[in-house]
Amino acid sequence: MRLHVGCAMWTHTPWQGRFLPHPLPPGERLRAYATWCNAVEGNTTFYATPAKSTVESWAGQTGPEFRFVLKLPKPITHERRLSGADDQLRSFLETVEPLGPRTHALWIQLPGSFGPADLGALAGFLRGLPRSHRYAVEVRHRAFFDDPRAAGLLERVLAGVGAEWIPFDTVTLFESPPTSDAERDAWTKKPRVPRRSSALTDRPIIRYLGRDSVERTVEGWRHWVDVAAGWLREGRSPTVFVHTPDNADALMLARRFHDEVRALLPELEPLPEPMSAEPESSELTLF
Repeated sequence: MRLHVGCAMWTHTPWQGRFLPHPLPPGERLRAYATWCNAVEGNTTFYATPAKSTVESWAGQTGPEFRFVLKLPKPITHERRLSGADDQLRSFLETVEPLGPRTHALWIQLPGSFGPADLGALAGFLRGLPRSHRYAVEVRHRAFFDDPRAAGLLERVLAGVGAEWIPFDTVTLFESPPTSDAERDAWTKKPRVPRRSSALTDRPIIRYLGRDSVERTVEGWRHWVDVAAGWLREGRSPTVFVHTPDNADALMLARRFHDEVRALLPELEPLPEPMSAEPESSELTLF
């Protein structure tokens, strides 16, 4: 029984010296993060496919039980809209190979304009993917949430290849007006769609966006604590990523989410002991 939790990144300035040691060389930052969480979103791969040596460094900083959910590059999903991107896809798959089993799923985030009429392109793309990886799809077109027929068609496409549907839960963010610059920015950029909490596979993935207030974020995830516990009882292995508009407390909140689920299921495997923000005296001499 394992619950993976994580954040949208493994390095963030507000965490330095507060949750994680500071300074840390780039080649040690993921290692430090991995003592706090056992999963991370690979958002940077959306903007550029990293060098293979960079991916090898990621593998070297994490244990085999750590999990990455890596976003497919933008040219594949947004520019070519899943058509005619064989070369980019091949290059990406070869680059992430060093992660081995750490690649929990390859994440196909689709633009808001990708709607029910485009499901044929998605079905063809998914059928052509190698079976060596798991895949998870995030859609943002409102029809998939408001139209049961469109939702059913998408579920059938995904189920046909064993892919998961990633919901991005922004309900808490939009339940009342923003109160900070970060929340106002999120209001202009994040999708406003209904909450969806159905799993298609044994490895559901949730992206939850709260508020800059810790209390409001925790209150908003009560639903997911119960859902995650239920999935674990069913034998599923969920992954939950915790976001806030400024992400200042996201690292701590991801662990807190795990703790709340574990309070319902004491047999759940605990997270590792987190690295202290205070570096060892021997480490201080290195900088």
